[in-house]
Amino acid sequence: MPNRTAVAALVTCAAMVAAGCSSSFGSDGKTAQDTGSHQHLTVLIASSGDAETKAVKEAAAAWAKRSGDTVTVDVAKDINQQLAQSFAGHKPPDAFYVDSSQFANYAQGGSLYAYGDRIEDAGDFSAQLRASFTQNGKLVCVPKDTSTLALAINTGLWRKAGLTAKDYPATWAQLRKVATELTKGRVTGLVTNGEYARLGVFMRQAGGWITDADQTKMTADTAQNVKALDYVRSLLKSGSLKYANQVDTNWGGEALGKGRAAMTIEGNWLTGGMKADYPDVKYTVVPLPAGPAGKGTLAFSQCWGVARDSSHRDAAVDLVKYLTTGTQQLKNAEAFGVMPSRTSALAEYAKKNPSAKAWADATAYAQGPVTVAGFDKVLAQFNTDLAQLSTGDPRKILADLQSNGDQALTKGN
Repeated sequence: MPNRTAVAALVTCAAMVAAGCSSSFGSDGKTAQDTGSHQHLTVLIASSGDAETKAVKEAAAAWAKRSGDTVTVDVAKDINQQLAQSFAGHKPPDAFYVDSSQFANYAQGGSLYAYGDRIEDAGDFSAQLRASFTQNGKLVCVPKDTSTLALAINTGLWRKAGLTAKDYPATWAQLRKVATELTKGRVTGLVTNGEYARLGVFMRQAGGWITDADQTKMTADTAQNVKALDYVRSLLKSGSLKYANQVDTNWGGEALGKGRAAMTIEGNWLTGGMKADYPDVKYTVVPLPAGPAGKGTLAFSQCWGVARDSSHRDAAVDLVKYLTTGTQQLKNAEAFGVMPSRTSALAEYAKKNPSAKAWADATAYAQGPVTVAGFDKVLAQFNTDLAQLSTGDPRKILADLQSNGDQALTKGN
């Protein structure tokens, strides 16, 4: 998930529930209670904050009470680095968060145990989310939550500028207009992180994207993507759009909360961040404006990975089933702002949280991430180029992305 510093840089979320009794199974098919051989599982997460950590630990403890096993939940400082080291040493945690950007690397490397066929109701997870964690036609791990991007507006600054709900931007032209009107003094009309995980929404709205639907062909160097980056660059040059680090903040939520941004492009993790850090700041979340090709946003997720080298794989899968039930996902949504990855639970979430309607509705047309082994390095370079977009050439940036991506796809597919 995107992230809050990259925080929202990689921001993130877990999913769980208290439904029914769970059991851990040994190699002979008997439960831990039957055999008396209790198992101890380790879980590694990349938490967005205290609320998420507390929710995961409480859910794991509830499962442990029912199964007769024990669980230790650790919070990683750098989960990608820690997982890589544990895989290399053949001492991985039993269950862990896997970001979609790293999934293909781990799956292709043989580090993940593919348990998707053991989830009886896997169809309750959306096709788009399942695709992000599928390799060679096989669902490897199930998504623990989902997030999309929408436009968050500082209500006080909006009203101060004389704007009303009728002025919420529905097109690029309208976004440019209100961003200009809201830019005054220390306030910038639109602030977001200068990375593809935010600016990519404009590529989708222009009708473009990085690869084709099958992720076998690069589609970066196109007129649609040029139009998108040209539009973003024009906003940057006008000063009505700035990156978060240009206004001395780490992410869009911080800029919104500190009154440095009148608007920001962020995901539903914003709810938890604002509640924790800026509880007195009022804001409204509306759909992102449509571009030349219509609506467009991005979707993010992580899955619950189970280590192939785990000696407690059956118990770990049982734990994951418990953590991803609809009831527990709704508890997580209440605790720290994530949206359920189950379509049934998402519908219930939308009813209970009308203020999050824009995020929930966006799941219907959101673009998932590129999940090809080695592609994270391509995107890292793309982000470096986007950071200099105001003075860069969109055509060269996209041509380089196309070239770098072609090489990665050749190796990764």
